[in-house]
Amino acid sequence: MLTMPLKARRVFRMALTMALSLAVAYALALPLPYIAPILSLSLSMAPAPPIGVKALLSLVLVMCLMLGVGLLLIPVLINYPLAGVLLVGLGLYLSTYLAVNKGQALVGTLLTVGLTFVPIAGVYSFALAVAIIQALVIAMGLAIVCLWLVYPWFPEEPGTEAEKPDYQSPHYANWIALRVALIVLPPFLLALTNPALYLKVILKSVLLGQQGSMVDARNAGTELLGSTFLAGLLTIVLWVLLKLSPDLWMFFCWMLLFGVGISAKTMRVSPSRYSASFWQNVAVTTLILLGSAVQDSANGDDVYGAFAVRMTMFIGVTLYAWGAIFILERWRSRSLNQRDRPLIEPY
Repeated sequence: MLTMPLKARRVFRMALTMALSLAVAYALALPLPYIAPILSLSLSMAPAPPIGVKALLSLVLVMCLMLGVGLLLIPVLINYPLAGVLLVGLGLYLSTYLAVNKGQALVGTLLTVGLTFVPIAGVYSFALAVAIIQALVIAMGLAIVCLWLVYPWFPEEPGTEAEKPDYQSPHYANWIALRVALIVLPPFLLALTNPALYLKVILKSVLLGQQGSMVDARNAGTELLGSTFLAGLLTIVLWVLLKLSPDLWMFFCWMLLFGVGISAKTMRVSPSRYSASFWQNVAVTTLILLGSAVQDSANGDDVYGAFAVRMTMFIGVTLYAWGAIFILERWRSRSLNQRDRPLIEPY
């Protein structure tokens, strides 16, 4: 496969890893099976060989620690709601600061999920929170195993090492961390009112928080809202295609085709006016919506009604994120202008 262009190898590696992990997750009837392809998407985007067995064991330990923080917050949120919410807000700030300024993107993401998704589930049911942690750990292990299987067919160039993350200035990292905390915290408060209804909204808000750390106010509308609408459209198309032949093999094939298209846009093989984060958001949101629809169908629920409700909530939380970025950036711009203005105006 080394004769294939490097960018083409990355596209097929990303698409096949995502499709394979999805097929295996549904074949094994794992809880939250759509989490595995989401993690596969993030892992296979890295232009580097996959981690080894020792690193996988270390990663599982880190995941248990980061996600276990959410279990500790459950009794605090139930008995001392105000203190619990303040701790979540502080944790969101610290997790984003780790990702932006310290280059610990994976640790920051896991800590964010542990601070939001797990406690919301735990307020509804402690057993559900434990099951979610187990599902996330299993999904991560499955995603890495699938990457191990796919990587030899579409490897990197010999001697390729992982790219070092770009570090931001402490002042800018502080601002981005505060902005992300303010984006994610209100949806978290909303989810506390009805955890069963708003649980998947937390996943979307975490995704918006990550994307919000990479966009400015001018492009936030296109990046956040445009990707959400496109994800909804792609979900409808994929669902219609699945209805033609609803079996796991066709699910794998359609997801592979979808993955190739998304990967080509993300890796810049196919020209696009939108950023890689835009297409990554499209892929993750589509996987959440489509995976939820498949679960609704398996449970005998109203798929179309549930999709309409879920899509409405996603659009609502996206509009909030867009508005929050616009207002916060405008306030910051005014503050910087006032700080730089001289105390005495020259004649």
